[in-house]
Amino acid sequence: MKRHEFLRELHKVSANRNYLEIGVNDGRSLTLSRVPSIAIDPAFKVVSEIRTDVHLVKATSDDFFARANPLAHLKGGRHPLRNLRRGRSPIGYWRRTTLDLSFIDGMHLFEYALRDFINVEKYSDWGSVIVLDDMLPRSIDEAARDRHTNAWTGDVYKMIEVLNRFRPDLVTVLVDTQPTGQLIVFGADPNNTVLKDKYDEIIAEYVVPDPQKVPEAVLERVKAVKPEELVGAGFWGALTKSRNLGVGRSRGWAPLRKALEPLATSR
Repeated sequence: MKRHEFLRELHKVSANRNYLEIGVNDGRSLTLSRVPSIAIDPAFKVVSEIRTDVHLVKATSDDFFARANPLAHLKGGRHPLRNLRRGRSPIGYWRRTTLDLSFIDGMHLFEYALRDFINVEKYSDWGSVIVLDDMLPRSIDEAARDRHTNAWTGDVYKMIEVLNRFRPDLVTVLVDTQPTGQLIVFGADPNNTVLKDKYDEIIAEYVVPDPQKVPEAVLERVKAVKPEELVGAGFWGALTKSRNLGVGRSRGWAPLRKALEPLATSR
């Protein structure tokens, strides 16, 4: 299954109520959205018809997330909660708009992908689905930081190891989409600051000159699952129901994590 076919199915099974995309390019992936969306790219050149309510942001993702209320387009960024407990006034109860589905496909350099993930996670939660593109380069040349091939992933594949190493609380699933695979992240925690706190340490260790030492397991897609297996899994209905009902992390994440274990990259 090609990446856009997989993304189309992911939009369906996740029943996402909003969508954020980093790296618009010509807009092919953005055309799949049918919900309020934000799309960020400093040099987009959209040539496809967009059939949804979208805020196209011509800026770097770093600059976008530095704004005071970056998700303002999605229901105003914040909205009041109705407190269902008797005798309590809803005034003063607020919840940040949470991203249901995010697609990170910006600069093909590890440090940019890491910052994008850190920023996206701030506006996500356990029921969010975060997709990172180009996680499975087919050769060392394709994974180079200094681009010298037509098809190019850069060294963003390092996100696989970094998330498994520094964020074992998350569940990551590698997906064998064509041409260069994707990593799906579940269990986001907007209160976790480990990656931000250790950013300089991580960059010092992982940003190295070419040629990159791409693990054989990545090149051979050892732990990547078939995209049909992921989108056909049985947990999606429970995930979307709990998410839409506002079920908290303490109740919602444990059963989802258990259902994901057979697919996880750490298995």
